[in-house]
Amino acid sequence: MTEPTTGTAALADLTARQLLDGYGKGDFTPVEATSAVLDRIEAVQPRINAFVRVDAEQALAQAEAATERRRKGEPLGLLDGVPVSVKDTLPMAGGPTLRGSKGASTKGSWDVDASAVARLREQGAVFVGKTTTPEFGWKATTDSALSGITHNPHDPDRTAGGSSGGSAAAVAAGAAPLSLGTDGGGSIRIPASFCGVVGLKPTYGRVPLFPASPFGSLAHVGPLARSAADAALLLDVICGADWRDWSVRPAEPVSPLLAEGVKGLRIAYSPHLGGQVAVRPVVAAAVRAAVARLAGLGAYVEEADPDFADPVAAFHTLWFTGAARVAHQLPSAWRASLEPGLREIAEQGAHIGAVDYLAATEVQAQLSHRMARFHRTYDLLVTPTLPITAFEAGVEVPRGSGLRRWTGWTPFTYPFNMTGQPAVTVPVGTDSAGLPIGLQLVAARHRDDLVLRAAHALEQ
Repeated sequence: MTEPTTGTAALADLTARQLLDGYGKGDFTPVEATSAVLDRIEAVQPRINAFVRVDAEQALAQAEAATERRRKGEPLGLLDGVPVSVKDTLPMAGGPTLRGSKGASTKGSWDVDASAVARLREQGAVFVGKTTTPEFGWKATTDSALSGITHNPHDPDRTAGGSSGGSAAAVAAGAAPLSLGTDGGGSIRIPASFCGVVGLKPTYGRVPLFPASPFGSLAHVGPLARSAADAALLLDVICGADWRDWSVRPAEPVSPLLAEGVKGLRIAYSPHLGGQVAVRPVVAAAVRAAVARLAGLGAYVEEADPDFADPVAAFHTLWFTGAARVAHQLPSAWRASLEPGLREIAEQGAHIGAVDYLAATEVQAQLSHRMARFHRTYDLLVTPTLPITAFEAGVEVPRGSGLRRWTGWTPFTYPFNMTGQPAVTVPVGTDSAGLPIGLQLVAARHRDDLVLRAAHALEQ
């Protein structure tokens, strides 16, 4: 990331930390930065379709308040005056949360913030808008009957990924340096990888999740950002206790630990999960080169696999029953209008019995135990984030792949939703078409600092 040399428009390309530094020095104000971001949104929205709603008036009012606080030397918090977007599965007071569904009503008081949104508001963040999602975040691409297709900023003919595709595309395009996303099977890491930004799925329970997700403990809330340092900053803001989420636990800030780097860390590099995944050669080469850089920075690296069988059947049981719960909560007329793929998996989930569901939770527990044991030997596991780069927009699976569901091309992401471990994707190169390639770092539960330290070291 380079510093801008001319014009306020370049403020849209700064990281959150660069904005905060500029505010502190008096180089520019939150109003100027927010205006630049709103101009960028107006410019890129027709091309990428990352937002379902933009509230320029509200954002400028919040930016003006932040500018006045900073003029008095009284910033409200760590992100005072920093523009942020929010995935439209997370409630944000002041406007409707439609979750990508045409059946959702825009009526109501809309006076409740999701837990992470409330943390951002407390810290003075400027909310520029809500980002797109597939209906109820059910798949790993972002298109819906409500908002249409979200396109990849690097090539609008390609998908941005999903389900936090609007958030990833917005960050990549300079339409706010930070965004909140959700991740139930890779939904932060997948679009972050496709769009070339940093995406973190924190340890389950580190970030409070209210309202509760119908997908249970698979669902995480986390940051998308242009740098690991920004992701760490946003994580520090949104974590912490919330009486509305029984599963959350106290967590120490991770930002102060980034500079510790990777020297002395034990890293397992698994290029294809023991031969289970066919990885495109250009992806494999970029990830391998990045792993070599980690070794050059002082990490002890060896090729090693976590040695688990693909848990996709158990994941489908948990995911499909979550989809069934989504459908069950809706009025029958709305249920009939659901996207065909979502309606299909919800119907399958409705026929899964309690014994089969509990068997899937047993697989989840066994996988968690296996990974906990693996991390007694290795501090970090490195894999490709995805075996491919971004494919055609508007389809759930690549054409001609023979795959049925999105889980067929995301085998590196959903296992770690089942285990609740922290996992981050960081860009490490591009293919011949200029499409980003991501590397995934996974650590033991509650070691979010390790994945962010390694991601930060790779960026340096």
